[in-house]
Amino acid sequence: ARTALKRVPEGLIRWKELFGNENPVLIDIGVGNGRSALTHAYRQPEMNILAIDTLPVVIRYATRRGNQRGLHQLRFAVIGGRELLEQHVGPGTVAEIHCYHPQPYYRSDEIGKRLVTPDFLKLCWRALSPGGYFVLQTDHPAYWTYMRSICSVFFDFTVHPQPWEDAPHGRTRREM
Repeated sequence: ARTALKRVPEGLIRWKELFGNENPVLIDIGVGNGRSALTHAYRQPEMNILAIDTLPVVIRYATRRGNQRGLHQLRFAVIGGRELLEQHVGPGTVAEIHCYHPQPYYRSDEIGKRLVTPDFLKLCWRALSPGGYFVLQTDHPAYWTYMRSICSVFFDFTVHPQPWEDAPHGRTRREM
């Protein structure tokens, strides 16, 4: 398999050209080592998955893992979530967006660097098709309080306090 997307194309991504089919698209933002994307690819083979992160080293590792497993419906790219959604994803073209444990930036002078903001949520809402699904998760209590307060403005927000149904495997390394 060739899961690396060496360069995000200029303009809007044409999903059919990227994946070679018209299956629904899931975007995994901040994928790290690729564990969540690999899990989704195994459990949802009918989904095309674009997994992104800003760190080239983790994308290289995740790409190698995806290639070794022959996951043809999976692509990895180095790009930020806000940039991807703003410049490369058309309105209503994505079935799901997942964002597990975005950087909370603990220091008060860095809180402005957080990914989850009203502008980011607006981009997610725009990218999702009608009935689309947005998953957001953090283990940082203050960030979670903030997320709960702003997410309900954009989405029918539901808290999922129990372990995910695929536990004990978990969804991310951090959960384990």
